[in-house]
Amino acid sequence: MKTYKLTAFEANGEKIVDEAIQAEHDDEAKALAEKLLAEKNLLEKTHRFTSPSGKLILFHS
Repeated sequence: MKTYKLTAFEANGEKIVDEAIQAEHDDEAKALAEKLLAEKNLLEKTHRFTSPSGKLILFHS
């Protein structure tokens, strides 16, 4: 399992989510991150999701 990082922010820069997500590969991790963002109603907030190697998988500003 790999550890991915999801971070979401308010417009003023306040961090509102800082979660680690465990997944086997990028596609699985992306689906889990999108599900978490949807559950927390954060899809329209600024967020980023990165792989263990630092690759940007999701980004919304």
